[in-house]
Amino acid sequence: MTKKGVALSIENPTGEPPFRNRELPLPERVADLLGRLTAAEKIALLHQWQPAVPRLGLGAFRTGTEALHGVAWLGRATVFPQPIGLASTWNPDLVRAVGDATGTEVRGFHHKDPVAHGLNVWAPVVNPLRDPRWGRNEEGYSEDPLLTSVMGTAYAAGLRGDHPVYLKTAPTLKHFLGYNHETDRCTTSSVLRARVLHEYEFPCFRGPVAAGAAVAVMPSYNLVNGRPAHLTPYLDDHLRSWTDSEIAVISDAWAPSNVAGLQAYHDDDVAGHAAMLRAGLDSFTDHDADPATTIANVTEALERGLITEEHVDRAVTRLLTLRARLGELDPPELNPYASITEDVIDAPEHRALALEAARQSIVLLKNDGLLPLDPSDNGKIAVIGAHAGTVFEDWYCGTLPYAVTPLEGITRLHSGETTFAEGVDRISLTTGNGRFLAFSPEGRAVLEDHWSDASAFDLFEWGQDVVTLRSVLTGRYVASTRDGELVMERTMPGGWDVMELFELVPLGGDTCLLRNTVLNQYVAAHGDGIRFVDARGEAARWRLEVDRSGLAQAIAHAAAADVAIVVAGNDPHVNGRETQDRADLDLPPRQAELIRAVRQVNPRTVLVVVSSYPYALVHENEHVPAILWSSHGGQELGRALAEVLSGEVSPSGRLTQTWYRGVESLPDLFDYDIIKSRGTYLYFEGDPLYEFGHGLSYTTFSYGPLTVSAASVWQREEFEVSVEVTNAGDRPGAEVVQLYGTQRESRVVQPLRKLLAFHRVRLEPGESRVVRFPLRGRDFWHWDVVSGRPVVETSVHGLWVGTSTVRRSRGEVLVIGEGIALRGPVVRPEDFDDCSGVTLVDETRERGTAVESTEAGGWVLLGDARIGENVVRCTARVAGRAGEVVVRIGDHARGRLLCTFTVPEDSDPHSWHEISTPVHSELGAHDLFVVFTAPGMRLARLEFTVNRQCERSHLRR
Repeated sequence: MTKKGVALSIENPTGEPPFRNRELPLPERVADLLGRLTAAEKIALLHQWQPAVPRLGLGAFRTGTEALHGVAWLGRATVFPQPIGLASTWNPDLVRAVGDATGTEVRGFHHKDPVAHGLNVWAPVVNPLRDPRWGRNEEGYSEDPLLTSVMGTAYAAGLRGDHPVYLKTAPTLKHFLGYNHETDRCTTSSVLRARVLHEYEFPCFRGPVAAGAAVAVMPSYNLVNGRPAHLTPYLDDHLRSWTDSEIAVISDAWAPSNVAGLQAYHDDDVAGHAAMLRAGLDSFTDHDADPATTIANVTEALERGLITEEHVDRAVTRLLTLRARLGELDPPELNPYASITEDVIDAPEHRALALEAARQSIVLLKNDGLLPLDPSDNGKIAVIGAHAGTVFEDWYCGTLPYAVTPLEGITRLHSGETTFAEGVDRISLTTGNGRFLAFSPEGRAVLEDHWSDASAFDLFEWGQDVVTLRSVLTGRYVASTRDGELVMERTMPGGWDVMELFELVPLGGDTCLLRNTVLNQYVAAHGDGIRFVDARGEAARWRLEVDRSGLAQAIAHAAAADVAIVVAGNDPHVNGRETQDRADLDLPPRQAELIRAVRQVNPRTVLVVVSSYPYALVHENEHVPAILWSSHGGQELGRALAEVLSGEVSPSGRLTQTWYRGVESLPDLFDYDIIKSRGTYLYFEGDPLYEFGHGLSYTTFSYGPLTVSAASVWQREEFEVSVEVTNAGDRPGAEVVQLYGTQRESRVVQPLRKLLAFHRVRLEPGESRVVRFPLRGRDFWHWDVVSGRPVVETSVHGLWVGTSTVRRSRGEVLVIGEGIALRGPVVRPEDFDDCSGVTLVDETRERGTAVESTEAGGWVLLGDARIGENVVRCTARVAGRAGEVVVRIGDHARGRLLCTFTVPEDSDPHSWHEISTPVHSELGAHDLFVVFTAPGMRLARLEFTVNRQCERSHLRR
């Protein structure tokens, strides 16, 4: 316990302070330590870089080691497949092992530098992959909340370790909440109605938190229902209710400054920092390693009375608890993780795990019998494509200790001849007077009179008019500097701002301008020098000459080969990454052209797609006989891919996202209401290219009848669904048995299909196994907006198992639940059943959600509202623009008028008015439509008043 910064605990007889006493409960130890800190020391601990407190023996501490799929940014470390690839294994045991290995390497780095290499890791990302255009798609696991929760829990559990007292690392879930777009991510609001919030978003975070796997959470940059996510009351109201343990909330980088900055939600940073502490934030990741701004803002917030010392104590308690669980307060010999040294980094067993993870993550999308290839066949294989000779890194990737490319992997396994064509044009650029753009040995741009390798570039086209240029002489990429120089520094494009990205602006014929897309400036040539200019008219007119056609080279190689393998995909730093969403689902046009050309000259063509996200491979699926997909698979990508191509390993990955036929199948990028927009596999009514859960094998699996242990169950009862699965082929293989269900009758719209459970099973040829899924009646819940809780309706649920969402063996069960209550007398419009022309906004800056009209005639449907004969008045809580709020029964346009509210104009959207009006009531339950006559009107509540005198008179009769 503490009182005004004074420790109340008594020292031990040994002289050891209570916070060092391992016999005391952890909360008591932390409380004692907190009481020994001065106010200034406590405030300093709220910044990402926590200073040492030497007088108490506390060392410095830093939050935020990146560990998304291996340790990132700290140097050479084991690099595993991207999370979307890890999830494609559908193997939580494997994912946990990857998390465990990553956590071990974090400890190794920490041993090298305990301060710079902290033990609070920022992983995993558990945002559901609602829209495949999201620039950070590679960081998540799945569009399904159950699968996301299971994989996120597995990875976080591996990171934290399994010791009953000490954490190996302190995993931090990213990013709470509603974060699935990069476009204007700091200023846009993700609209999450209650059902989407509780059924889709929350479960992804709840699983790892409730399991004790994650011990911290990071809010997202965006706003949620009009309020910055860093201020959401959901942190305390929901997130922290899922566990009895302390959960630290750690801000995203620079996000604290956004609250009063980009988001302009509070008047100044002092008010913004105070609001974050009140909402439950504990650590400010702001201004890099400089804590001065955080300290000044929190100190002034205390002085202005915006927060109390209790708010600071609450946050510091959570941070100290996290540090204590990492073993900081105890002798290192008691902590089994403290002895881990840097020798574990890139350990042989981690290399083997990286290979196994890459193997299991590969998905066979299509196979007309071409695969597997015979590795003993002496025929010629042509390996084609820029992705064949490269292992790409992403923003959160560690430094590869080595890299096996697809070309290397195939060459090692194939006994015959292997040829390679990158399939890209080799070009040169000359000025109007015939001088060549070239580079000096030091990597600086110059103009030369004669062609040489120094003036030859390989041209990579990525779509959306973006290209990169690689020097033939040095193998490095052309880039701009912030100072406007043209240089060559990197062997791959990269960095927060990818300065290697250019556009060739066509001027007609073979003439173009060269524009850097980051600087939005053009390359100009003056005398012997090169510089950047803003004005298009001052830019150099470059003549682009193709010295070697990549397409012709690829065609020649493919035509001369027995099998052609085209390896295509994305660069994770280009056209789809953090800060940038994709515009569509198409392959880069040049890659699509290459695939078509190769297939035309060689019918035995295999397409391998290595990407961070799904593509709309409609033409490729129709014409290419075999297609494989892999995420960027880390250091062992090439070896794993070659083993799958050759049949040494049977593919067993399954898609964790729907692959659509085109962007037209998707709702608006900012539409988070998957129920109304029919988004994700849960509600999608169209014909996908590859359905959720899809993935083929080199063997065949047959399914017996689906057995359901009970025809009907009460919601609190348990039952079992089982099916016998047989490997009916002649090769061993792993099947992912997936159980789905759908509720046949409901008051509300239900998913068309929903993953209930899954199990990965490996079977030898001819082997059978019964796969059992234990279930409970309460597993079939949905969020009831009327009662504000999860409910189970009485309904028959259709069940089926299969290799994907496609039905194989079917069954059903009657789940006996409860009826749904009627609304009233207080109705919250945010809990609508349907809507049009409205959005959700913040009721106050601290709490509550309201509806705001975005257009005249916008409406919300509030189904099953109880309006009795004794209701005489209705009171509305309104704000915002002037207009009328009209309440109708049965239809938003022609339904019977119940009441009308005239709303006065108010420039402050948080200035609320209570307006009452008589009600012409009707008996029974009705569908209420609330209609707004103007945009910008806000409604937070409707309250119907009963005439108690009439009600008592009625009772006496």
